[in-house]
Amino acid sequence: MEIKITTPFIKLDQLLKFSGLCSTGGEAKDVIFGGLVKVNGEITVQRGKKVYPGDEIFFENQSIKVI
Repeated sequence: MEIKITTPFIKLDQLLKFSGLCSTGGEAKDVIFGGLVKVNGEITVQRGKKVYPGDEIFFENQSIKVI
């Protein structure tokens, strides 16, 4: 899946909500803190991590490419 952003970056928890992979911010926070999300192949537990165009997020066998 590709997600287009019009800002220089988007925070990881906001991206998970925007993409529809998480329905609430609380759910996004829980899956991030649970170590279930990878950014560019590395597990991250930073909910406010800045994600830039070109980054790839992996969660629940789904891949999100930020463009």
